[in-house]
Amino acid sequence: MTPLVRRYVKTSFLFLVAGLVLGAYIVVAQFIVGAYPPRLFVTAHVHLLLVGFLLMIVMGVATWMFPRPARDDRRYRPELAEAIYWVMTIATAVRAAAKLTAPFVAAPAVRATIAIGGLGQLAGALSIRAARHAGSPARVLNARCGGWRSRA
Repeated sequence: MTPLVRRYVKTSFLFLVAGLVLGAYIVVAQFIVGAYPPRLFVTAHVHLLLVGFLLMIVMGVATWMFPRPARDDRRYRPELAEAIYWVMTIATAVRAAAKLTAPFVAAPAVRATIAIGGLGQLAGALSIRAARHAGSPARVLNARCGGWRSRA
């Protein structure tokens, strides 16, 4: 497992813990204290779990499981894969932090930060295609296994 894959998995679990802690706060606030938390807390909770945990772990496992391209393959750019990790991580953390701050701070900059975090997540997700190595996994497996057809 490469360091990038380990980082994806570890980061996804940090987002999982943050999302679960925030979810516990929401449940306690609503059902025990009787004060419904701000709506943005709920969306921050969802983004921490769906983007922070689920998407990040899927990206990490996919990076680990797909065949590694040849070193001389110029179409594969590991520096772009590394950059995508950082864009997704920072954008998700910034978006969640801004959503948790927005109910208490009326500054337009906080709302702009939420939008910037969301656009960063979108940019990171759309960039995955550019970082992927040449050829689909099926084509790579086909070349390595000598074809899909049975030779019987």
